[in-house]
Amino acid sequence: MLPWLIRRVLTLVPVFLAVSVVIFSILHFIPGDPIDNLLKVGSPASARAEMEARYGLDRALPVQYGIWLGKVFQGDLGTAIVARRPVAELIAQALPHSLRLGGLALLFSSVVGITLGIIAALWRDRWPDRAIMGGVLVGSTMPNFWLGLILMLVFSVWMGWFPVSGARGWNSLVLPVVTIGLGGTALVARITRVAMIEAVRQDFVTLLHAKGLPPLRIELFHVLRHALIPVVTILALRIGWILGGAITVEVVFARPGLGTLLIKSLSQHDYPVVQACLLMLAMAVMLGTLLGDVLQAMMDPRIRAAMA
Repeated sequence: MLPWLIRRVLTLVPVFLAVSVVIFSILHFIPGDPIDNLLKVGSPASARAEMEARYGLDRALPVQYGIWLGKVFQGDLGTAIVARRPVAELIAQALPHSLRLGGLALLFSSVVGITLGIIAALWRDRWPDRAIMGGVLVGSTMPNFWLGLILMLVFSVWMGWFPVSGARGWNSLVLPVVTIGLGGTALVARITRVAMIEAVRQDFVTLLHAKGLPPLRIELFHVLRHALIPVVTILALRIGWILGGAITVEVVFARPGLGTLLIKSLSQHDYPVVQACLLMLAMAVMLGTLLGDVLQAMMDPRIRAAMA
């Protein structure tokens, strides 16, 4: 499995380079630049030229990209042009908030989604199945920002159970976690239900019934274990998407984090910060994909045999 893992990691290198090119190019093609936020109104052209030279913005884009990428490989994310602080320091302050929010949302999606999927599979084609799948369909179609505003209105403004915004105390995490987690819950519930229904039709389940094992034990201990393989893969893939989805939710709930830092830096055209934030999100998606493949191989002996 080790040679396969090495090959799999090496395939991420060209993906990383392609993503870095896209991120760098798009930012520099957007009208405006960070110098606009630093210069005073009426500043002479010489002042702009001096600041562009100081931050290397007067060089050709390929040269700027090469310098930036070289520093990234050395672990240097640069210095924020507007904030005038190391980008790594800004991310180190914001990332724990996003990881806490994303981790709890992933846990919420996993526990609630798998539980609902099991209930729907056990009572398939009956009213619990129809009710759960109907609720899942509604939940999966709601945009995060809209759902967050609705939850804020009901549970913060009307009922006063949770704070409207901020990141003070555990109760400030409840509404953002539910907002992000509901979309993943719908996906996990559907996949769990389908996987369990397909696993029930396998020959080993017929053999277990022939041995006289209780049906509920077969469903929960044997069928579910087989059905969790695609579920675990999907959950790993959602790691990056949950961090990305946290951007709008952090803004809606005015929480500190990578999303808030990204939006603020975008409004200021602070290239080094935006590039670093987007690169972190892209790496989260790539690492989540790798983790999903590894977990799937660990859980399924057939995949491990194919790798040998």
